[in-house]
Parts: sequence; C-alpha cells; structure tokens
Amino acid sequence: MSTLRPFRATDLFKFNNINLDVWTETYGIAFYLSYLARWPDLCCVQEAPTGRMMGYVIGKAEGSTTDFHGHVTAITVAPEYRRLSLGRKMMDLLERVSDEAYNGFFVDLYVRCTNDIAIGILGLGPGGKDEEDAFDMRKPLSRDPMRRTVRANGRDMIVSAHDVS
Repeated sequence: MSTLRPFRATDLFKFNNINLDVWTETYGIAFYLSYLARWPDLCCVQEAPTGRMMGYVIGKAEGSTTDFHGHVTAITVAPEYRRLSLGRKMMDLLERVSDEAYNGFFVDLYVRCTNDIAIGILGLGPGGKDEEDAFDMRKPLSRDPMRRTVRANGRDMIVSAHDVS
C-alpha cells in the first residue's frame, strides 16, 4: 500500500528513479524549491512502503479573479509503478486543493502534442504538432458549474513552448 503525502525538500534527493525517465520533464532544484515554498499544498508525492518515491505532482495557483485556477506544472510516475492509478490519485488531490483551498474555477494541464499516450487517456486521438507544443486541457471545478471556463475543444488550444513558464 502506498502513501500520498506532501512533497518535502528532502525528496529532491530521492526522485532520480522518476526524473531519469525519458518522458519526465525535469527542472532545476531552485524551481522545485520555489514551488514547495509558495504552493506546498499543491505538491505531493506517492511513496512506496519502502520509502521509494513512486511519483509526484507539483502545481500552482494562478490567474485573475475571472479565471483563477490550479495548474499542474508536472505530474509523473516512475516507469515501474505506472498503470496503478497513482497519477489519478495525485490529480484528485491537486483538484481538491484547487477547489477547496483556492476556490479555483478549473484545473489545467499542458499535454505535449506528441504525447500520444496521455492524449489517448484524455480521449483526444493522436497528437501531431511540434514536439515541444502542448494542448491546454482544462477540467472545471465546483465554482464553475456551467463550465464557462472550459473550452469546447482543448485540442484546438495550442500552447507554444516559449509561452510555458
């Protein structure tokens, strides 16, 4: 049985099994620490009983009064732990915190246009844009029951690599 717990700064010394995977976007230590300092409740890890990190998610709260939302900056699961619904559990936590603590309208996630596996899971069909471009996918939260902040077709919303911060 694994544990979903807050991401701690000391986890940065234990996540090589996850970050060395070719599909995982990695960042500098300062980037991770800035997220942990500013949005600690939107950062969590999935940990095995042995203490081995299985996956993590880091997110932030951003936007204006009309589109305030939670954003998934990175979510990843180590290859040996995939297909166990760990990503879904981490997303559930991020969605709940974005909804209850931040009162966001939606949660969004950029999915690379070439990430056919993730796109298939989201039901979008094959990708096909530039390898660094991404689709801006949104899921409404309870503050947006009419789904006004969710676009009709997220696949039409391309985010260029230089637009992602």
